[in-house]
Amino acid sequence: MEKKLQQDHFKVSVSKKEEEQQYLQGRGAQINTPNRFLKNERVKEHIEGIDDWEEVNVSTQYLEQEAKTIVNKVESPDVGMGYSMNAYAGCEHGCIYCYARNVHEYWGYSAGLDFERKIIVKKNAPQLLRKQLMHPKWEPIPIMLSGNTDCYQPAEKKYRLTRGLLEVCNEFNQPVGILTKNAGILRDKDVLQEMAKKNIVRAMVSITSFNEDLRRVMEPRTTTALQRLKVIEELSNAGVTMGIMMGPMIPGLNEHEMQRIMKAASERGATFTAYTFIRLNGAIKFLFHDWLYKNFPDRADKIWHLIEQSHNGTVNDSRWGLRMRGEGSIAQIVAQQYAKYGKLYHMNEGETGMDQRAFRRPGQQGTLF
Repeated sequence: MEKKLQQDHFKVSVSKKEEEQQYLQGRGAQINTPNRFLKNERVKEHIEGIDDWEEVNVSTQYLEQEAKTIVNKVESPDVGMGYSMNAYAGCEHGCIYCYARNVHEYWGYSAGLDFERKIIVKKNAPQLLRKQLMHPKWEPIPIMLSGNTDCYQPAEKKYRLTRGLLEVCNEFNQPVGILTKNAGILRDKDVLQEMAKKNIVRAMVSITSFNEDLRRVMEPRTTTALQRLKVIEELSNAGVTMGIMMGPMIPGLNEHEMQRIMKAASERGATFTAYTFIRLNGAIKFLFHDWLYKNFPDRADKIWHLIEQSHNGTVNDSRWGLRMRGEGSIAQIVAQQYAKYGKLYHMNEGETGMDQRAFRRPGQQGTLF
């Protein structure tokens, strides 16, 4: 029998919009913020003079391209990865807090609705990875799949690029980490199980809330928390080392759920954890502010000020080590909860490293060591 998730002692419900048709259901962002790299922008002014003012909730576009590279070196010292690869730019999941939104401006689009509606598909991603791994100077440092956008977002069901990347990694015995909040990862259980036997894969499932009212507006096109727990359980039973990412923790919305998330994930087989504290850099500041006041006007001021208190008076702190942990009383409480309940539920106790010695290039014998 399925275990029921413990819900909040108070109900987080989305306030009714004055004009429901104005709110774009199934989208996180409700506006397109200006692109900081573009000199010109299109805006709507004088609502009283326009008959068709309503924003149209258009379908998602998949923009196929031939990329030049797929593996990126990560220079940030506090993200816990050396390299990342992303087969998709933009993400249909629509998480309002996503830091990857700002990257979409480099493609000439907005970090807002464009990020969710215009998905760039790097069709040659598996071929590029093979080329990278065949390079004689490449050393098998673990690569993070989904370092930026979710590799199992809806586009993956059609393009199967993540599947292709995993098959290449499996062929080369290249260690890889995965972070997702989509149950689509179960389609690749077979290859993940093979990689797990060789200790060259780790997977994390992102869980931010057990409150479905909150999830539906904050992460509109993601799977439910219950489904994410099922993913952890099924893959863990298949031998894959599973973890959870609790991020971001947002004061006044979900930071009180950390214990329940860790407990439920532990019961399903998760053995390691990570978390981040909300930070609103770049255009995300304006997108989150708009979203917050439209959905939770009764507590928006309080939440906004709590975020400011946790980032030295701003909603974004770019200092290494502090930017994703925050500071001040609220951030300290979150950090203390993380340490306490991680120990209680025996998280992060075992060895989580992957085997780099098994790496081999097709046609070559032995290893790099």
